[in-house]
Amino acid sequence: MTDLTHEILEHLPVSMQAGLTLLPKRQPIVLFTRHSIRVLVDEQGFAGYKLPLTEQGRQLASAWGAHLKLLAGREFRACLSSPIHRCVDTALLMLEGRHENKLANDIQPEVVKTTLLVEPGSFVQDDESLRSLFFQYGALEFINHFLGKKIAGMKHPVQGALDILGLLYQHLPEQEDSVLLAVSHDTILAVFLAVLHDEVIVSAEDWPEMMEGAYLWFEDNGFTGKFEESTVHWVWRGVAHSRLISSFVE
Repeated sequence: MTDLTHEILEHLPVSMQAGLTLLPKRQPIVLFTRHSIRVLVDEQGFAGYKLPLTEQGRQLASAWGAHLKLLAGREFRACLSSPIHRCVDTALLMLEGRHENKLANDIQPEVVKTTLLVEPGSFVQDDESLRSLFFQYGALEFINHFLGKKIAGMKHPVQGALDILGLLYQHLPEQEDSVLLAVSHDTILAVFLAVLHDEVIVSAEDWPEMMEGAYLWFEDNGFTGKFEESTVHWVWRGVAHSRLISSFVE
């Protein structure tokens, strides 16, 4: 690793490299991550979808993509992203970052844009009716009202999380050294992880940082190949967890 790369990776959340030691050796995994560093939010404190990555954020995404392959010995073979530009750019930069380490026959995967990784789509169903409520509460309070099932116009939290898990399961490559990269937003990751952990309150300390994410993989119980009969394993901030998909109840 060059001094410049080391300096750039100092902006990566510490948990991301630490979590690699907890991953299975011969199993395809998902990296479900928030986008890289973007420009500052507007004066009201809300991040619009037009805010782009900073130059530092672009460098970080590229360096992390390259370093992840070297450190974990894994290859990006599929990619999902929110359609928002900063997420797509993060995905492209992470994929392109592996160029210096790729083999001649490597093919860069397509970035598949999906509304299940953006709002409306993942948890929000009626964006227009909820917009003013979001600005009234702010992101954290809005999410906690949602987790408490106090907001109409949204999916049940468990259903939203299952929709995302099903999407990841469906797109996970078969090769043992594969990574499915999925790039999304802080609010979606925060709710998704709260549901996985059976939490109904999210604190500011729980909030995903930019370029922070969870590692996930699936185990087919009885080799049925059915999502609803599988177990999901995940690593978040250096702690490993497991849960039967069938245990998620609305």
